[in-house]
Amino acid sequence: FTMGSPENEADRSDDENQVEVRITKPFRMGRTVVTQRQWREVMGTEPWRYERLQKNQCGDVFPAVYVSWDDAVLFCQTLTELERETGRLAATQAYRLPTEAEWEYACRAGTTTAYSFGDNPNLLGDYGWYGSNSGRMLHRVAEKKPNPWGLFDMHGNVWEWCADRYDATLAGGDDPVGPAAGSRRVYRGGYWRYDASYCR
Repeated sequence: FTMGSPENEADRSDDENQVEVRITKPFRMGRTVVTQRQWREVMGTEPWRYERLQKNQCGDVFPAVYVSWDDAVLFCQTLTELERETGRLAATQAYRLPTEAEWEYACRAGTTTAYSFGDNPNLLGDYGWYGSNSGRMLHRVAEKKPNPWGLFDMHGNVWEWCADRYDATLAGGDDPVGPAAGSRRVYRGGYWRYDASYCR
């Protein structure tokens, strides 16, 4: 697939230059982001409780938020250990964050437009929570329409961590990953307080 955005796409940034990517290894992705219930059951913590999140934004089916990249990686490792112990996950399988390329591939779901539903940002409210429709609040997962592959909230509600370190130039080729060094990590998907342009 082609990763990034064409030069004529509205609101594009300089770090979105297009590259050709081939995903050669199968992977799976959850239909929703990790919920507060899932996080609590695996990690036994509630990091969102300490960040002025209102009570009406807390509950089993709300996204787990205010989670660092390191915490997200630890969640994946802990879940892997728990699932292996119960026999639900083979020793050769593991939960992990997607690469940036895998995330975009899953978000695009075979489309080539600015959003998985087309180029019209006026339709974003049907698919995601963002600055213009969220009331500046976090919302439950899967309240909006999914993308063509059945994945929810890919265009808004919460940022989603990727495995890669950030680089201003997208990596192309087979199963690309970001640079080996650097302190900034990649997150994708938009956020309940941001403009539609950040949800592309």
